[in-house]
Amino acid sequence: MDAKILNYRIIIQPEKYEDGSVVYAANCPTLEVVDYGDSIEEVLASIKNGIELAIESLAKKGKEIPIDDTNDQIITTAKVSFPSGFSGQFAV
Repeated sequence: MDAKILNYRIIIQPEKYEDGSVVYAANCPTLEVVDYGDSIEEVLASIKNGIELAIESLAKKGKEIPIDDTNDQIITTAKVSFPSGFSGQFAV
């Protein structure tokens, strides 16, 4: 059986705890799969397993399997200026 390669967007963010330790949170929004790991490599391997399990579960239930069309997506960030005359607290 030939395998079909599916592409999914994964967002990885570090989460810092009060004791200074860091874990990495990975999120695949299309399949609503979330996982954590002590390193980027660990969380990537773990979320790939979670994605495969989610796909298998959907297939077994006969449900449609959503995929990302990553060829047409543009993922970027934007840096914006915060006026110095305003005060406010920023959540980090």
